[in-house]
Formats: sequence, structure tokens, C-alpha cells
Amino acid sequence: MKRGMGNMGGNMGGMMKQMQKMQKEMMKAQEELKEQKIEGTAGGGAVTVIVNGHKEVLDVQIKEEVVDPEDIDMLQDLVLAATNDALKKADELANKSMGKFTQGMNIPGLF
Repeated sequence: MKRGMGNMGGNMGGMMKQMQKMQKEMMKAQEELKEQKIEGTAGGGAVTVIVNGHKEVLDVQIKEEVVDPEDIDMLQDLVLAATNDALKKADELANKSMGKFTQGMNIPGLF
């Protein structure tokens, strides 16, 4: 058992350097994601929700013509749909951006 460990020790240093480099690149990619603005829309652009790559809602825009006091339910549905659209796009962007780091790795709960 000791013999096998001797070989592994030599590779460990190189592997640690690779991991540190990958970690730095991942942190940079995460920062870049936070700067991204992703737009979700509903009702043909009547409601727009903007989120960043960390899935934080930055802005909600509602066109005046869809504000109907008689039909608040429709407006709520549009806001919900636009938010879900934006979050789905943010997920896709995150998967594309971070996927290069996790390819071939099965790390539950990483993203």
C-alpha cells in the first residue's frame, strides 16, 4: 500500500494546481454571470422581467395597457410567466457558462 501512495503523491501537487486554476476560472465565470442581464417576457412584451445570472430580479416593466383593475389575475399571470421565462433563460445561461467546468463530473447540488 505504501508503494502506491508514493506515486500518487507526485500527481497530487499537479492535480491541486489544476483544481485551484479551475476554481479561479469558475469564480470568474460566476462573477460574469452576475453581470449578465437576462430578459423574460410575457403577453407579447406587455410584461418584462429582467434578472441577472444569479437569478436575482433586477427590474419589472409593465406596459400601461395591460393594467386593468378589473382583471388583476391576468396581470399576475403575465408577471409570473415573464419571471419564469427569465429564470429559465438564466438557468440555461448558467448551465452553458458553468457546464464546461462540470462536464464529466457528477457533483450533486453544485448548481
